[in-house]
Amino acid sequence: MALISVAPMMDWTDRHDRYFLRLIAPDVTLYTEMITAHAIEHGDRDYLLGFDAAEHPVVLQLGGSDVSLLANAARIGEEFGYDEINLNVGCPSPRVSKGRFGACLMLEPQLVAECVAAMQAAVNIPITVKCRIGVDDQDSYESLHAFVQLLATAGCQTFIIHARKAWLQGLSPKQNREVPPLHYDTVWRIKQDFPHLTFIINGGITTLAQIDEQLQHVDGVMLGRAAYHNPWLLAEVQSKYLKNNQNLNRSDIIKKFLPYVRAQLESGVKLSALTRHILGLFQGERGAAKWRRYISENSHRDNAGADVIEQALELM
Repeated sequence: MALISVAPMMDWTDRHDRYFLRLIAPDVTLYTEMITAHAIEHGDRDYLLGFDAAEHPVVLQLGGSDVSLLANAARIGEEFGYDEINLNVGCPSPRVSKGRFGACLMLEPQLVAECVAAMQAAVNIPITVKCRIGVDDQDSYESLHAFVQLLATAGCQTFIIHARKAWLQGLSPKQNREVPPLHYDTVWRIKQDFPHLTFIINGGITTLAQIDEQLQHVDGVMLGRAAYHNPWLLAEVQSKYLKNNQNLNRSDIIKKFLPYVRAQLESGVKLSALTRHILGLFQGERGAAKWRRYISENSHRDNAGADVIEQALELM
């Protein structure tokens, strides 16, 4: 898997966004939004798990704490063709905590280990864990060290660590991404203590210079909102770190995206569900505001088609 990845982001990294980002960066690892094991057990699996083959390498992120449901969801994910299964042990949302998954599970390391072991036993692809450096008052380095050691014994060889602790009470999910201070050194230290494991760092990383710094200490970097709001950042990442440079410009990417847009419209997807992911493509470029405005004003019209994107492109 690539050493640079795009974080799973609820309501953002859906299959349309992933297809679009893949056009920009062929080798960056992409993640689904978090999908609960319960939803996979009882919901429409094709709708929840379906993805385009072009999205590889792509990781399915699961949420849950029921050992058997998670193991079955991992098995189903492997059958759908995902390259890896990731367990969310980092989301601080109150709704998520109420369902007993996400960051609150860091307070139950033995349960997480049982989940990881059962999931790994059910599949032949890697099971990874995304977590925080701590939760509430359980934020000592010793606690994180013990957590990693236990999960490694259970079969997890790759950890994606958001370098902030999570406060389960008193902070919103947005505040939990901004208020607790970043402690990159904690993740660097855990890598030193477990050199045989793979550690990918997440949190507040928005530039190539920051990626360079992190890669001196850890194995990989996960980008979040920076990659969504400024997707062309991934073209720079692709060129610098992954070497398979496509030599395409932003307009080329949109032209490559249009056949996918037309196919999705034919299948009943609304244009606005597709265009919301491309608004930031021209960030920092002359005409970017016109691009965003034209698409935003016209993509919600009844029967809006791919011509809206083509006309917006002519304004650039």
